[in-house]
Amino acid sequence: MNIFLQFIFIFYMGCTLGWILELFYRRIAHGKWINPGFLIGPYLPIYGFGLATLTLIFLLFKDSNLNPIIIILLMGVLMTLIELVGGIIGLKNNVKLWDYSDQWGNYKGIICPLFSAIWTAIGALYYFILAPYVMHALDWFSKNLAFSYTLGLFTGCIIIDFIYSGKLYLKIREYAKNNDITVKYEQFKMHIKDAQAKRKEKYSFLNPFKQSKPLKDYLVDYKKAKLEKK
Repeated sequence: MNIFLQFIFIFYMGCTLGWILELFYRRIAHGKWINPGFLIGPYLPIYGFGLATLTLIFLLFKDSNLNPIIIILLMGVLMTLIELVGGIIGLKNNVKLWDYSDQWGNYKGIICPLFSAIWTAIGALYYFILAPYVMHALDWFSKNLAFSYTLGLFTGCIIIDFIYSGKLYLKIREYAKNNDITVKYEQFKMHIKDAQAKRKEKYSFLNPFKQSKPLKDYLVDYKKAKLEKK
């Protein structure tokens, strides 16, 4: 149970830190503050799984005689695999949570050599620099298990968020499938934000899909905009 709670702790660390990284990445890439990811809260589960995976690999091989380069490459491969699985699940529902279509060598816009190299570089950063800090955090948590009550609260928030965001996701998926289009989540959020700006209405950063117009109206406008660009 202690090990399980430790990895839950690492998972939430990854969720939160990943959300912060993606938030600033989108600000730099698009010049706009866009709440990243599928959920509306400040966490990205895919980064939580990523950090938990990096930690697991490090713990499994840190005392082995395996060459660090092999361990780092394994980290890059598994991080890419996590991204691939998440992307395929989205594509099956006509929804893209991220899009690498403009990157060389991409596969269906969900993985590409550039980001596989970035994940591998992150693996190297973790192995050589971040691992001691993560191990220290795990040691602190193992000595302060009362903090697990906070994890329980965090878990409750994510479950509620998942149920709420899941309902929105199902509506977007239904429209996308019925109209034979792929909705790119980040692009759709920016579409809503731009539409709100034109009407001089207040935009909700934390909940970009809850606006004055029905969600379907935004989807109709989004589809028209996509067709006009073709």
